[in-house]
Amino acid sequence: MRLKNFSKLLKNLSIEPLHVLDTSIPRSQYTPINLSENNHDLNIVNVSSVKKLGNFVSNHIKIHKASVAYGGYLEVRNIYKRSQHFNKQTEEERNIHLGIDFWSQEGTPIYAPLEGQIHSFKNNINFGDYGPTIILEHNIDNILFYTLYGHLSLESLQNLKVGQVYKQGEKIAVLGDENINGNYPSHLHFQIIKDLQGNQGDYPGVCSKKDLEFYSKNCPDPNLLLKI
Repeated sequence: MRLKNFSKLLKNLSIEPLHVLDTSIPRSQYTPINLSENNHDLNIVNVSSVKKLGNFVSNHIKIHKASVAYGGYLEVRNIYKRSQHFNKQTEEERNIHLGIDFWSQEGTPIYAPLEGQIHSFKNNINFGDYGPTIILEHNIDNILFYTLYGHLSLESLQNLKVGQVYKQGEKIAVLGDENINGNYPSHLHFQIIKDLQGNQGDYPGVCSKKDLEFYSKNCPDPNLLLKI
């Protein structure tokens, strides 16, 4: 399916915004956050310290009198420099973010924005990786695609079964803390994927500049669904 048609499908699935966080949090309580390499305020923060990065995010939320900070699709970030997971010597640096992040408190519930079934799940334990991750498979008008939920709690993977169905709006997980989620302040990484390329419980959430054309097509803007 061509990107234009797939993006149109996503956009037209619902006139109303879809949700991955609790609908009791009004959209007025969401504030955008810039974690790009162009944010000079962030560039003076030691982002290798999860505490200092967490304080930066928490202060941003507090200043804007919000409950959730969000953003990051195709954002070029420096925060991945701290991890060899994104900077292997044999590869070009991966620093372009392919999903939307929702920065919120540990234990925040996560909900299925669309009906889907468990495709796969995994605890991705590399430093700077997703930690516990769930991938849902969706079939709409005979078109298959996937949504990925990263940085969850370890308990969120307990008793899961491949093929398990979740209705739209049903709770699927909660956010994990820095000890399990890849060593980040608590947040959800949400990503849409057309072709999983054979992956199970994992898919790149960050790409290099040379691979951006492919990944931006295979992972369209999640805001087509969420309409924040």
